[in-house]
Amino acid sequence: MSSAPPQANEMHHFEPSVEPMHAKSAAEQNAFLSMLKKDHKSHRAIADNYLNFWDANDGKARENTDDERDGRISNYYDLATDIYEEAWAQSFHLCRFAIGEPFRQALARHEHYLAYLMGLKRDMHVLDVGCGVGGPAREMATFTGCTVVGLNNNGYQVQRATLHSQRQGLSTKVSFVKGDFMNIDFPENSFDAVYAIEATVHAPSLQGAYEQVYNVLKPGGAFGVYEWVMTDKYDDSDPRHRAMRLGIERGNGIASMMTRQHAVSAIKAAGFLLEYEEDLAAHPDEIPWYAPLAGEFRAGGTLWERLTALRLTWMGRMAMSTLVGVLEGVRLAPPGTLDTLKVLSQGAEALVAGGREGLFTPMYLMVARKPTQRVSGKGQ
Repeated sequence: MSSAPPQANEMHHFEPSVEPMHAKSAAEQNAFLSMLKKDHKSHRAIADNYLNFWDANDGKARENTDDERDGRISNYYDLATDIYEEAWAQSFHLCRFAIGEPFRQALARHEHYLAYLMGLKRDMHVLDVGCGVGGPAREMATFTGCTVVGLNNNGYQVQRATLHSQRQGLSTKVSFVKGDFMNIDFPENSFDAVYAIEATVHAPSLQGAYEQVYNVLKPGGAFGVYEWVMTDKYDDSDPRHRAMRLGIERGNGIASMMTRQHAVSAIKAAGFLLEYEEDLAAHPDEIPWYAPLAGEFRAGGTLWERLTALRLTWMGRMAMSTLVGVLEGVRLAPPGTLDTLKVLSQGAEALVAGGREGLFTPMYLMVARKPTQRVSGKGQ
């Protein structure tokens, strides 16, 4: 194995967030309290900026430049990150569930399965593309012993990820950098493996994102991805299908959902050898992946996990919305928080609808490998 690539803090000078919205909220360990500490004027402006990307007539995002796309995605996560942490976990992804399985154990198992199929091992240098606040990166490092660099275009999430890792004593194994996965600023052949968990759905071009991964991956290295896609059952000529798709896009900050066939074609066109593909959502699990979002969660676990699951039910979301509405009314919560909750709730409903009909999957798994010799005509 060749020498290690430079760590994130050696390659990039990341300045702490200067966005007035966040102020010192990133340092708050409790996500709910962090949400309350936002600058009110900035929070309202960012909420309006995100919502204005969507046409009032059909809920579809207007055409925009790459910079506007990056801004919209960053705005979305500026607004949603604390809510995700409070209502879900530090791993911003969906997963399968076993009967009686604790919620966070199920999330970790989803990550372990990807690590297993990719063959992650101790002392490998791994890139996490679109790392969120670093939950999967910390789990991968702990589970396999590998070293992980997380890449994220949202400065607030990079701050949260770094602080969480420091608190958990993982700073020597996990680091984070602010950057764009459409222009990954690491040298070619830097990493032994690369993975992306429900992140590249935000890419304006899946092939473009996969090509960036290809460039920084060492020859023979594995790329594993859980991709959000519309399944083969999706029919774009069906207005009801399109409405579900648009609901997923608006509620999750996505410009345009791609199909399964498109994702498979994109990873091959990027030059990868596709070794394994599977739709984990297609398994006939008694507890479907969307159960928590639908208020049907029946997993076991600690009292805190059961309360977490309760917050994800329809009644729990209504109670949270009422609480936030009251807090906004007395100026404890920043204005725009309730609007954000409504958008996220509508997005969850669209995910459930798409999942129940098998039109959408958040876990189309692909494991691919970069050839040891350069493929002629890659990306053509």
